[in-house]
This record gives sequence, C-alpha cells and structure tokens, in this order.
Amino acid sequence: MASTVTVLFAVVIVLAAVYCGIDPLRHSSMADFPEFEAYLVELPAWSEVPKVRDEQDLLQRAEVRFFGQIQGPESVAFDPLGRGPYTGVADGRILFWDGNSWSNFAFTSPNRTELCDPKPSALMYLKNEHICGRPLGLRFDKKSGDLYIADAYFGLLKVGPEGGLATQLTTEAEGVPLKFTNDFDFDEDGNVYFTDSSSNYQRRNFMQLVFTSEPSGRLLKYNPVTKETTVLLRNLQFPNGVSMSKDKSFFVFCEGSPGRLSRYWLKGEKAGTSEVFAVLPGFPDNVRTNENGEFWVAIHCRRTVYAHIMSHYPQLRKFFLKLPIPAKYQFLMFIGGRLHAVIAKYSPDGELLQILEDRQGKVVRAVSEVEEKDGKLWLGSVLMPFIAVYDLH
Repeated sequence: MASTVTVLFAVVIVLAAVYCGIDPLRHSSMADFPEFEAYLVELPAWSEVPKVRDEQDLLQRAEVRFFGQIQGPESVAFDPLGRGPYTGVADGRILFWDGNSWSNFAFTSPNRTELCDPKPSALMYLKNEHICGRPLGLRFDKKSGDLYIADAYFGLLKVGPEGGLATQLTTEAEGVPLKFTNDFDFDEDGNVYFTDSSSNYQRRNFMQLVFTSEPSGRLLKYNPVTKETTVLLRNLQFPNGVSMSKDKSFFVFCEGSPGRLSRYWLKGEKAGTSEVFAVLPGFPDNVRTNENGEFWVAIHCRRTVYAHIMSHYPQLRKFFLKLPIPAKYQFLMFIGGRLHAVIAKYSPDGELLQILEDRQGKVVRAVSEVEEKDGKLWLGSVLMPFIAVYDLH
C-alpha cells in the first residue's frame, strides 16, 4: 500500500512538473515569454535595507484631487509661469489643469484611434498603449517653455508652449531602438539625460520586467545640438527616474530591481562615472529635486522578504514564474499582498531625511512621482485615478 501511494505521489509530481513546464492553458504570468530568463539581483544584506517607518501613516492625510477625472497620472509638472498641473495619463494624452477644469494639451501618438477612448481603469489601456502612447516623465524647459516628454513607446519628444502633437527627438541609441523610455532631466546646456528601462520588454509588460529583472536597461544622453543619442551606462535592471542635483554637478537615477539611487557625475574628478547614492526601502519609480536640493523618491512598495529571497535565487524565481499563477497574483506576492505607497526624501549627500507612507493603502495606494511646490507634495500615480496632495506644513 505504501509503495502504491509513493508511486502515485511521484506520478502527480511528474505530471505537475510537466504541466508547469509546458503551461498548456497559458495561465502562467510569463506565458507570452516562453524563453524568458530570471536574473540575479545584487542586493545589500537584508539588514541594510532601511526599516524606518512612518508610524503615523501620514500619507493618509493627503487630499485626493480630481478623482475619476484622470487615469494614471504618472508625472506632474508645472510650466515656467507656475500654471498647472500638467500630467500624462493612461490614454496617451497630456492634460492641463487651468484652475477650473482639465483640457487636452498634447499627445505623443500620431495614430490615435477609438481604442484610446476613456476606460474605467488605467490598467485597461495597457494592451493598446503602443498605439495610443504612454507619456511618463514630463519636464518643462524653463527657457523656451517647451514641454519635454518621455513616452514609453514613442521615445523622447517635445512640444511647444501651445501644445499639440509632440515632435520626436530620438527613438534609438547606437542602433538599438528605445523600447521603454521612462524619465529624464536636463543639464545647463540643454543635454537630456534619460532612461530606457528595457531593450526587451515594453511598458505594457512591466510586471514581467519586474519578475525577470533582466539587465538590458540603459542610461542615455541626447545632445540637442548634434541630435546624437549616446549610451552612458548599460546592463541596468529597470532604470527609471532621473533628477539633476541643485548645483548641476551630478544627477541621480533610480534602479528599480536593486532598489537604489545611483549618482552619475557630470563635473569634477569623477565626471563620467557612477556610484551608489542610497539604498532604498523598496522599488522606486521617479525622483524629483526640490528647491533645497533634496531628492524626493516615489517608491511603489517596500521590499518584502519574499522579493528579497527571490532576487537572490533566480532559478527559484523562474520556477515560481512557470507555475499557473496569473501575473496579478505574482505581483501581489512580490509587493506583500497589497499596494502601499511610500515616499522618501534624501539629502544632497544621500542621507535619508524623511519617510512618509500609507502602509494600509487606504488613501494613497501607489505613487509614481513626488513634485514639491509651495509647501505641498503633488503625488502622481501610474495606477490611480487621481492626484494626491500632501501639505508639508
């Protein structure tokens, strides 16, 4: 009897392994990427990941604005006259708030169709983003008034102060197309430093990029005079937000999978080199510099023990990703079961100064960018249907 049970158990294990290996019903989160690989993420020891908490959950005090009027406002910008906000939304438009209502300001795709019409959720636009466009990072050139846009599918673009269809500036670097243009900032000469989060995965597959941690991301520079785009750093794992230091001697950029801020030097003895600037408590999105030269980092969620272990053991992660578990539930496993927003402020020297969060995700469930203006934090979110505003006073 015992031997029969053992044989049956072995057969079940083998059948389960075969099922997971071929995924006949395409239930796994990587069903569309059967040749995917999972990559090692070099992380600091668990003890070095910041554990400081906002015990008061201060982000729950944030004011929710424009609920239901905008879907997935990733980046928040104000023009040189202080008007706005302007924000890019899930259907591919850049919108402008004139103080009374939202109006269309610009768009990145020349081929918008009815597929881009309003939908109830930001995630419902994912499958058509390559048609409609997906504006992510936004910044105004304070001298010209032009709005620069990083669109996940259409590259780096700009549009004049009157808006309209944005003009593409660059869509490739060194012969490799931009697959997931994400964020940027300028230096004093107008050079644009920006990230391409992956050469293999588009933004509509951002969960798969998170799962695999594949190292094809790049940090790039666009020269507006020569029109050339060059690669500064390659083999990055989900590079994201970019923000210049107050004195323009360096900029910082977020590295998603390793969960850190890195510094790229533009001036001085270290010019042209990079180094770790700060270890973050979780998975970062955008970073923005305030008037004091401090850096606000938007963090999608804290790093969990599960995510930490999976980062160290890519073969174990690959096994779990082959199981018939949809991407949504794999993602929830990575983030600890629920969305929970965290923002962190760092000094110009990389010292952690402040953490604000909503650990239960009651008000601010996700945050993609923190823009400080006139004593308030404007919190954009690629997932939520609103902008949250937190009063620092």
